[in-house]
Amino acid sequence: MGLIIHPSAIHATGCFTTTPIRKGARVAEYTGPRLSKEEADALYENSAITYLFGLGDGSIVIDGQGPARFINHSCDPNCESGEVRGRVWIKAIKNISAGEELTYDYCLYDGGADEALCNCGAKKCRGTMYSREEIRRRKAAMKAALQTLQRPAAKKRARRKTGTGAKANKA
Repeated sequence: MGLIIHPSAIHATGCFTTTPIRKGARVAEYTGPRLSKEEADALYENSAITYLFGLGDGSIVIDGQGPARFINHSCDPNCESGEVRGRVWIKAIKNISAGEELTYDYCLYDGGADEALCNCGAKKCRGTMYSREEIRRRKAAMKAALQTLQRPAAKKRARRKTGTGAKANKA
């Protein structure tokens, strides 16, 4: 199987196949030095682009250096990533034609305030590279933060309404 790195309509540079790939085939291994999350955060603190891939619980990351690092995110991917005995493989989940760009769902889970906007153009694009679970977690955290901010004001309004209602009933 031949892979080439080429300009991408999704984002900057992508990884394309020069030959057909059958569903289920391993496409590429995500390779590079392994760093602790803390080392990676310090190394890339001021960098807009990283090629980090979290292993297991995310405490160790691969600093991508092979062609797999150029496989772009898509909400409707033709590949998926999987960890097998500490190695990360990109595997085809569909038959892929020669010339197609390879994509997988990044399912990001760590990025601070970064929105991680998605440019995949899929019909059901979720607008972000974060996983559905991370989107739910972030929405719940935002809702809880808003409720915390609104709680004092809501209590004041409730007291005012109760007070007004009590006065109105006495009249």
